[in-house]
Amino acid sequence: MGLSHQPHLHPLIGLGASSSDIHFYIANRPPMDDYPTLAELRGLAAGELAHIVKHTSNHWRKAFNVYAKLLFDWYTQQGRKDLPARWQEYRDLELFQPHSREALVFSPLPPPQVTTHTLKIIAGKTYAARLDLPPLVWLDAHFAINRDHHIIVAPYPDYRQLSNERIARLIELMQAMLSP
Repeated sequence: MGLSHQPHLHPLIGLGASSSDIHFYIANRPPMDDYPTLAELRGLAAGELAHIVKHTSNHWRKAFNVYAKLLFDWYTQQGRKDLPARWQEYRDLELFQPHSREALVFSPLPPPQVTTHTLKIIAGKTYAARLDLPPLVWLDAHFAINRDHHIIVAPYPDYRQLSNERIARLIELMQAMLSP
């Protein structure tokens, strides 16, 4: 899939693969090293995720764990054969690394007139309200979508907000978004 707009017009800033099919948009960045001033999309190096978790609040550990669980379940349901055995291994070996299929994006979404086929998942209603989004359809108190632009607003990646039950719901929405 990939991006269909010119990168210099709307550069992606964050962590992950440049050719990713899933972008997780989040309002904050790890408050350490070069992350607050990062101006590009780059994959995490081996051990970098553990470094972030060790030197920041529990918040980042939870977020990375929730994204790893979500993606591990997603790829398992998609029939991906090259997955590690457990979500913890996925987190440590693949999550937001250059060879992964996803990115954690710190920059805002491209303007609504820039359409891509990348699945865009926004972390939380509060952040979504600050973005220039096309009209959303709220499905319930936790999820909203815009099918034309492949956007899903989901709960923030925290155990309480994006619980296992809501991860399962998000996976259903992701599947529906990609179905013709």
